[in-house]
Amino acid sequence: MSSPTSPTAPVGVGFIGLSASGGWAARAHLPALAAVPGYEVRALSASSPASAKAAGEKYDIPLAFGSAEELVRCDEVDLVVVTVKVPHHRELVLAALEAGKMVFSEWPLGNGLAEAEELAAVAEAKGIRTFVGLQARSAPPVRYVRDLIADGYVGEVLSTSLIASGLGWGAEFAPGGEYLLDRANGATLLTIPFGHTIDAVTMALGEFTGLEATLATRRPQVRNAATGQLVPMTAPDQVAVSGVLEGGAVASVHFRGGASRATNFHWEINGTDGDLLLTGGSGHLQFGQVTVHGAQGEDTELKELPVPSSYSSVVRLATSGTEVWHPVAHAYDQIRADLAAGTHHAPDFAHAARRHRLLDRVERAAASS
Repeated sequence: MSSPTSPTAPVGVGFIGLSASGGWAARAHLPALAAVPGYEVRALSASSPASAKAAGEKYDIPLAFGSAEELVRCDEVDLVVVTVKVPHHRELVLAALEAGKMVFSEWPLGNGLAEAEELAAVAEAKGIRTFVGLQARSAPPVRYVRDLIADGYVGEVLSTSLIASGLGWGAEFAPGGEYLLDRANGATLLTIPFGHTIDAVTMALGEFTGLEATLATRRPQVRNAATGQLVPMTAPDQVAVSGVLEGGAVASVHFRGGASRATNFHWEINGTDGDLLLTGGSGHLQFGQVTVHGAQGEDTELKELPVPSSYSSVVRLATSGTEVWHPVAHAYDQIRADLAAGTHHAPDFAHAARRHRLLDRVERAAASS
């Protein structure tokens, strides 16, 4: 049988966390994989044989297992995609790695830095290809802005300012979202929207060489939108980070829980020769739903800079509207290209551990301030 890393063999995908009731895997991963050549969704696992059977029938997936252990041992599965809640990532990713499978884990990779570093170390020791769902860096507008900066559109970058809303972690939460409120679960405003977005910021502008931070929970109690019940929230709903990036640019980033009546995503990049602005409806840059504006030289006003169609590497997406799954599709397209060519451009577990180290720096800086 041909290798799944060859240009012609399809990559057999097995999902841990694809539910008949919906969720991120169904909303983003399935349509993304349908848009990218070279993949076959062959299997899924769920918490019970009955729930696995229901999901398999709903999504027309031939192999449905009642446990993750069965899925990772399946010969038809080349790539295990883990899309469950963060506290379960470690055990499931380790099981897949122990079975010798390639793994795509949703972000955050682990519940904290220690877990992320452990998973990256195991993957490296075993020589297994891994990938992490930091798809904001795959979004066409983000890659376009990165290239504009690299090509000198703004000249030398002097500063960058970003203000954004997390939509979640506000005054109310939707039923089923309780686990996001507990800081101990590792799925917070800091790790999810801030983490995705700061990965894109550093890709375009460079890593932080020094930073200061403030984390605060301004709403210690929030309301269940369905029942009206007040429940505690320990996750921060305010994340403010300032510092200096490689090359000397000054950065200021502020994420707020909930939504604003004013600004929900505003990322400005100011340079010696020009300015760039990305705007959108939420701080979740991983959805790719932003518009790019710019001005340089003698320009006195910003103008929209449409993203060239060449940045839509997946043909089906080149002329379609922007959906939350489009950056995921571009991420899978890069993964397939890496597997075929033996390259390492898509973010892997080692990259995820580096990003977790940045979040750990933010937490430590906030604790010492």
